Amino acid sequence: MNTRSCVTLLLLSRNGFRLCESRVALSSTGASNPPHVSSHSFGHCRRFYSSSVKVRSYLQYVKNKIRPPSGPPYNHVCQVGEPVLRSQAAAVDPAAITGPEMQRVINTLVKVMRKSDCVGLSAPQIGVPLRILVLEYPEKMLEEISPASRQVRGLSAQPLRIFINPHLRILDSQTVYFREACESIAGFSASVPRYLSVEVTGLNEKGENVTWQASGWSARILQHEMDHLNGVLYIDHMDSKTFVNINWQSYNG
Repeated sequence: MNTRSCVTLLLLSRNGFRLCESRVALSSTGASNPPHVSSHSFGHCRRFYSSSVKVRSYLQYVKNKIRPPSGPPYNHVCQVGEPVLRSQAAAVDPAAITGPEMQRVINTLVKVMRKSDCVGLSAPQIGVPLRILVLEYPEKMLEEISPASRQVRGLSAQPLRIFINPHLRILDSQTVYFREACESIAGFSASVPRYLSVEVTGLNEKGENVTWQASGWSARILQHEMDHLNGVLYIDHMDSKTFVNINWQSYNG
């Protein structure tokens, strides 16, 4: 992909090539049933649900007329159901990396990762179908974890690392299960197998060649983010019996 086509892809992504944002919020009332279900199932609850949807839709319509929704790169994380999360991300033209459009994507990606208090994020998660990922494990975050847990999970502080067009190579084929969560599947987690040690090569934000060998939790983060670039989510690898709502206990009072 040349510079022009790479930027065009980004602009299409921003202006409506909707591999992008259709953010779906899960209702706290549990109203996940489609509105065509028989009213005998819902009674008065269904009528309330239908009317509230109409009101919210109208208010959103008015809001969008006053201030049209912005396009990607978004300042929030796309949620599962958004098509871009299930798409194969495109490679970035190296000549475009230092350009303003690509730098804006990279800077937004880092900003959203830090705002979300997560340790890794990929470009598709902010609505941009390009092969870019970032990761960072601040010392302050590490201090909140017990020494025993750090040792078991192989946790270590990591500076900000940016990889463009990354390639992953497995160094240790042994896998280990640990619980993972994802900002694009907010509120849930599950146990997921990952390789113990990997190597990633690619380009940094300056277009320079970089290589990094990672093990333990850093290797897990890399594998998780690399999956995003291929339209894969952790729920595709998880032990389904371990899948939980992380706040399930609060629902019991």
